[in-house]
Amino acid sequence: MGILALMISYLLGSIPSGYLAGKWLAGIDLRRIGSGSTGATNVLRHVGKWPALVVFLIDVIKGVIPILIAKNLVLNDYWQVGAGLTALAGHIWPIWLGGKGGKAVATGLGVLLGLTWQVGMACFGIFLTMLSLSKIVSLASIVSSISLPILMFLSFDGREIQPAYLSFSLLTMLIVLWRHRSNLKRLVEGNEPQIGQSR
Repeated sequence: MGILALMISYLLGSIPSGYLAGKWLAGIDLRRIGSGSTGATNVLRHVGKWPALVVFLIDVIKGVIPILIAKNLVLNDYWQVGAGLTALAGHIWPIWLGGKGGKAVATGLGVLLGLTWQVGMACFGIFLTMLSLSKIVSLASIVSSISLPILMFLSFDGREIQPAYLSFSLLTMLIVLWRHRSNLKRLVEGNEPQIGQSR
């Protein structure tokens, strides 16, 4: 059952919501425009605000459902985390798009909400705070990902630490940072665009 859950998780993560929004609503291939990502931020810049919101919500759901499936199958923490990671892999390297997808922020949030909604909401709160202060999506994503392992550790609050969940938080941080390596370079150089600015 565990292997089946991983396969389903990957396929769910691979649903190319941003790519389809670009194709259906604007006749464009987001992989060839702007950041080249099929995530909600690139949809926002090149398709529009409401399509970006819908893509964001779908991408979050793509992360939540695999965890719910794993939990309903009564799989242990490691299988749950495995389901989350394969959903992230599907989003980043979707089988339908030749392995070129999004940056895993929204889907990662969905996985977090499925594993422990308190940490997920706290991380999302940090993201929104940084976004409101900087107007830079990548910076908000990077800061919230760095805060994730800290929030996960604090969430145990005297309870027994769950190694699988803590490992997931560290891996997710590394994945998000790696996926944003070009954004980090632009942030250091001072030319990363804010919301509403073109790239």
